[in-house]
Amino acid sequence: MINNKRIVAVLPAYNAAKTLEATVNEIPEIVDEIILVDDLSTDQTVAVAHRLGLKVMAHDRNRGYGGNQKTCYAYALAEGADVVVMIHPDYQYSPLMVTALASMVAYGVYDVALGSRLLVGGALRGGMPLYKYAFNRMLTTFQNLLLGAHLSEYHTGFRAFSSDVLRALPLERNSDDFVFDNQVLAQCLMLKARIGEVSCPTRYFPEASSINFKRSSIYGIGVLRTTLQCVAARLGLAKPAIFDFAGMPGLKVPQSPSTSAIFEARNAQK
Repeated sequence: MINNKRIVAVLPAYNAAKTLEATVNEIPEIVDEIILVDDLSTDQTVAVAHRLGLKVMAHDRNRGYGGNQKTCYAYALAEGADVVVMIHPDYQYSPLMVTALASMVAYGVYDVALGSRLLVGGALRGGMPLYKYAFNRMLTTFQNLLLGAHLSEYHTGFRAFSSDVLRALPLERNSDDFVFDNQVLAQCLMLKARIGEVSCPTRYFPEASSINFKRSSIYGIGVLRTTLQCVAARLGLAKPAIFDFAGMPGLKVPQSPSTSAIFEARNAQK
């Protein structure tokens, strides 16, 4: 806990068996609970997660990166989280920074905290491919100009959220693909949530997950579309579903057998 706030770390996992233990070993003790959501991995991710004592939710079909996060956040809220930290289990971001991110939210300084790879220019030193770095810089500049923000990076996968923010966002309307991350930040800006950043070292190596050039291009088009939708919503020119906060759908936790057993056991104890 931090400031009497319950901290829950969520790990959206897909084929992370080789890097999961290293990631979990660096998650600080201030985290009250670690939840891994497996997106139908074909390796031993679930077995490793169970061996490490994590709470595990296993999808019965591949829902995609965004779909995985929807389950992560719904599950964390159901577990009573006050602050939710999303950590990639591929060991690309340093879990040692969890305390810094969670503290920014737990003490009420920010509603959302981001671990930025670009804040002090360490991304290239960490091995980020040059084309990804260039795309990141260009898209971030574009979004800052149109959305009136001053973020160093919109595309980091290391984030902390207050439970109030997660409940306020229509996350179920977002994409199940990689652009989910960008839609979430655009929604936060639309709600005028307070967003803070800390510099976070990053590592690029063969076992770390990374989308290829084609998928990066599709993601980039999605970012442009999301930005223009946000601008249109702000100006009252359109009302895209992801920026319609009225009557928004609640987050859903798919009930796999393992998840059902967890909730049944918890209810039996009450």
